[in-house]
Amino acid sequence: MGGVEFEVTNTTKNLLLNLISQNIKKRMRTLILIITCILSLTTIFGQTDNAKLKISHLTGDFYIYTTYNTYEGEKLPANGMYLVTSNGIVLFDTPWDTTQFQPLLDSFKLKHNKSVEMCIATHWHSDRTEGLEYYKQKGIKTYTTTQTDVLSKKNNMKRSEFLITKDTILSVGQNSFEIYYPGQGHTEDNIIIWFDKEKILYGGCLIKGADTENLGYLGDANVLEYETSLKRVQKKYPNPKFIIISHSDWNNINSLRHSIKLAKKLKKKSYR
Repeated sequence: MGGVEFEVTNTTKNLLLNLISQNIKKRMRTLILIITCILSLTTIFGQTDNAKLKISHLTGDFYIYTTYNTYEGEKLPANGMYLVTSNGIVLFDTPWDTTQFQPLLDSFKLKHNKSVEMCIATHWHSDRTEGLEYYKQKGIKTYTTTQTDVLSKKNNMKRSEFLITKDTILSVGQNSFEIYYPGQGHTEDNIIIWFDKEKILYGGCLIKGADTENLGYLGDANVLEYETSLKRVQKKYPNPKFIIISHSDWNNINSLRHSIKLAKKLKKKSYR
């Protein structure tokens, strides 16, 4: 009897050890998966200095994404925005960094479990349009104005699949927003996008940061019309809660007023 009892106990021990080992392996796999997800979220949504893609919550279903590129030897941020709707994500402008086209899409799946419904670029420069062709190939509806398309074609830049022919209000899911062309400024074709319910003014490269000393790159600008165009925006949308700009801190609500002052000085200087 003693020998039989010893043999059963030994078998039981082996079974228990196997069960414990299997359980530990399962727990380790789960732990590794959790750590991987945390690291992915930290990379995408964190604020580390070396991150190529940063995503910040703005308000409600609105988020600001930032990528980087080098201009005249300096690393510059390029802010874009996206809106999460019941029909999918609406992307405003594309990443400037070509390596971040797909990571941005991946972040949408990871955080929101949604794909992009449409993408709108606000003027023809590459910091706004560079990803249009890539996203079009992914089956995303891409949009620019007719004016932007003409300039994109002329300058051999990426072009959209669909064209916006005039100022209009678009609706996606439960959200609506207005596309408005205020006149020439940073470029001939720069548009702004207004979200009336949330009072968000998406100014793109037309509006510069409140901490900037100048209006940035002016190689394609209309320096005589810049101030007038900015004033049209200010008059049409007098009380924004947020003003999103391309290459500076978007938290400062004084960016539009500051840009008007800079444009006024530039205009006076041009007349001398």
